[in-house]
Amino acid sequence: MTRSIGKLKFELMNSRLLLLLFAGLLSLGQLEINAQEDVFEVKKDGDKYRIEMNGKLFTEYITKGYNKPVLYPIIGPHGVSMTRNYPFKEVKGEATDHIHHSSLWFTHGEVNGISFWHNGEKTGKIIPTEVVRAKGGRFASIVTKNNWNGPDGKTICTDRTSIRIFKTPKGAMISYGVTVHASEGDVKFGDTKEGSMGIRTHPNLRLSNGKGVTTANGKAVNSSGHKDKQLWGKRAKWVDYWGKIDDHTVGVAIFDHPNNPRHPTWWHARDYGLIAANPFGIHNFEGKKKGVGDMTIKKGEKISFLYAFLFHEGDAESADIAGTYDRWVEAIANMRARAGNK
Repeated sequence: MTRSIGKLKFELMNSRLLLLLFAGLLSLGQLEINAQEDVFEVKKDGDKYRIEMNGKLFTEYITKGYNKPVLYPIIGPHGVSMTRNYPFKEVKGEATDHIHHSSLWFTHGEVNGISFWHNGEKTGKIIPTEVVRAKGGRFASIVTKNNWNGPDGKTICTDRTSIRIFKTPKGAMISYGVTVHASEGDVKFGDTKEGSMGIRTHPNLRLSNGKGVTTANGKAVNSSGHKDKQLWGKRAKWVDYWGKIDDHTVGVAIFDHPNNPRHPTWWHARDYGLIAANPFGIHNFEGKKKGVGDMTIKKGEKISFLYAFLFHEGDAESADIAGTYDRWVEAIANMRARAGNK
């Protein structure tokens, strides 16, 4: 099934809307961000941008070397690393499978028939062409323009990626927005489970051991009430994985915004630590005919996605993931209403 998505536009990219978003969070008292503190610094370091929170590394935005831009490492509560180290480095006790699972990223496994999900000579690459903004302060902001190039180097489409990082009482939150533009011609995101907004967690947050991992103790739940291995292929507004790392119970929740195409999304959520929001791979997830999940962006049109990652202490209940999701959605709705009144 092919769809045109010209009317689905949800862009959080200009600075006025960004400021309204954080004003909305503050005015609602929802995430209790301290507007008086400049807690973030963003520093360019070669092909990456180092993002510090309160003078300590939180993450780095890496623009080259991994087929697509990625965030690595991600330092969560109590200073623990929340994502797998491989393929950036090999660490004892971690699996070295799926080299393309690079910490935290956005891409897809079938774009005009080309895989941007995997690595290799016959795969596509997402190439940053411009860093529009790299700034710290009350929150960190990275905004880039990117080309999605095929194996022959020709651009298939472009995107504008907007990453915001801020503190909440529940933990650090990454807002990750992507607007894909069919700048060169029609673009079809194909029906495959290999996509799209993904993270590969620390091995302790895995649901099961294997491939050299012996420390898995993770648990998982989604907004629909499915647990652990039941999450794969199910639709949900959010998912949460948690477990003990260095004697601390920590977790990561991933939010799918209601304005995203086909919300609530399906989840390519595995027991070995891969968690990916994927609105396209319907035939894999529901056993339907191949192609039912295809989505076409007509030339000149755009499609937008917005996700959030919350790196929190405790389990899904103690971290109030359900309530935090609702407050996140309400804050953005408040922001959009304010923007409409300007």
